[in-house]
Amino acid sequence: MKRIIQISLATLTSIILFSACTKKLDQLPYVQETSEVVYTDPDKVAGALAKLYAGYTLSGQDATDYPDISTTDVGTSVYLRLLWEFQELPTDEAVIGWNDNDLLSYHNLSWAAAGYYNRIMYDRIFFEVAACNEFIREVKAHDYSKFTTDQQATIAQGVLEARFLRAFAYWTAMDLYGNVPFTTETDGVGAYFPKQIKRADLFNYVSSELRNLSDSLPTPGATDYGRANQGASLALLSRLYLNASVYTGTDKYDSCVLYSNKIINSGWYSLNNTYANNFKADNNTSPEMIFPLVADGTRSKSYGNTTFIIHSEVGGNMNNNTAPYGIASGSGWGGMRATKAFVNKFGDPSGATDKRAIFYTDGQNLEITTITSFTDGYAVPKFINLTSTGAAGSDPTQTFADTDFPLFRLAEIYLNYAEATLRGASNGDNALALGYLNALRQRAYGNTLGNITANQMTLNYILDERCRELYFEAIRRTDLVRYNMLTTATYLWPFKGGSSTGTSVDSKYNIFPIPTTDLIANPTLVQNTGY
Repeated sequence: MKRIIQISLATLTSIILFSACTKKLDQLPYVQETSEVVYTDPDKVAGALAKLYAGYTLSGQDATDYPDISTTDVGTSVYLRLLWEFQELPTDEAVIGWNDNDLLSYHNLSWAAAGYYNRIMYDRIFFEVAACNEFIREVKAHDYSKFTTDQQATIAQGVLEARFLRAFAYWTAMDLYGNVPFTTETDGVGAYFPKQIKRADLFNYVSSELRNLSDSLPTPGATDYGRANQGASLALLSRLYLNASVYTGTDKYDSCVLYSNKIINSGWYSLNNTYANNFKADNNTSPEMIFPLVADGTRSKSYGNTTFIIHSEVGGNMNNNTAPYGIASGSGWGGMRATKAFVNKFGDPSGATDKRAIFYTDGQNLEITTITSFTDGYAVPKFINLTSTGAAGSDPTQTFADTDFPLFRLAEIYLNYAEATLRGASNGDNALALGYLNALRQRAYGNTLGNITANQMTLNYILDERCRELYFEAIRRTDLVRYNMLTTATYLWPFKGGSSTGTSVDSKYNIFPIPTTDLIANPTLVQNTGY
């Protein structure tokens, strides 16, 4: 008997039709196609895999309609946009100027289980997990022996890629929410209550998956740009093991160094000579890009990928001349700015010394008095929709961006290695760690004037260097949690905890609450402590 392709969401209170899209990510979905149709056609299997990648950057099958997750604004439901907000807004790096109390609660570290964004971030994670599970389940259930050898190999590789995409979704769940519902392709579809897995056990599952994938996925260059490969798996392992003490209570710095070394010594990647070129419309050519979330202004239109970041960075006087940002005149959304604490991590906010300090200051106040006023706080146009040669993005309306989001790049791996070494990894080398930090500094300054000495290489220095190097790349909250600085009084910044000078908050805000909707739908779930 043929059946409709079904996805079991985290709580499985309803069954959602899942349809494969074609290789074009802006294609409308197939309707009522059975698994026998989709998973016996090589092109449609490829389309179903494309849908898994699209789950990270698109709202659904269209920029304004057919969303995967029901929201009041489809742009707010995109995985990358939500992840960026959850990782950046609770920190010193960014405030947002929109008069949205739920969104503002993230910078104030005062969110609630019933919050709008809390629900859709959680739903988006588990929609992605369910879609990956379904793809893997269906491929395993079908016989491809009559396909050509190349077709069989392509489909088998697709399963490996789906496993990586699922592993990243579970890393997000583990990092943001701790103990979460857990399902794999071995769980059937239908109405049931997924069991909650302990954070440490999920860590073990994800690390095991990634170790396997780091050997079995294709090497970089052996597959298309933007698809999961061994480098992507190794990079997530490096990040995962750097944060093991947070997730499991036991540090694994030796493993962080091990997998960082595998990337650094592979010869697959090198630093881009120009820092800013990592965040432009042709950053697909950057030699340090390990794994991007791909954007295309004409074929995969979205208000939640880098289109969101680029437009939200522009406001105030910047709207009088948007040409430097590659967007239509006056089309800035007046959103994100930096706090003074972040700006002061650079020697010269104009960028004359450290070229990574990409700030716009004309008409902007360094001090933030009112978060909802765009002119309070320096603007941060780090991501732009122009190429490294100044050419405009592909969208003739200059609305949708071509700029890919660097989910992992080599600079982070250098920093991971240095921190893990300084935290006591037995296989780390302090001289190498210093060399990696100074390589980043030399690129930033264009010379050796910014180099540091071994005595200056402290853990707090590395945290500040991560901030200078990786700001607006959706990792800052994770870093502050690892350093026990997100909620404590050890480090304060303007409006932390809702105070203009900053204040400590309850430690419960080191993770987010399980949404109220899922607690109601799945009575087996236990809420995170304090919520």
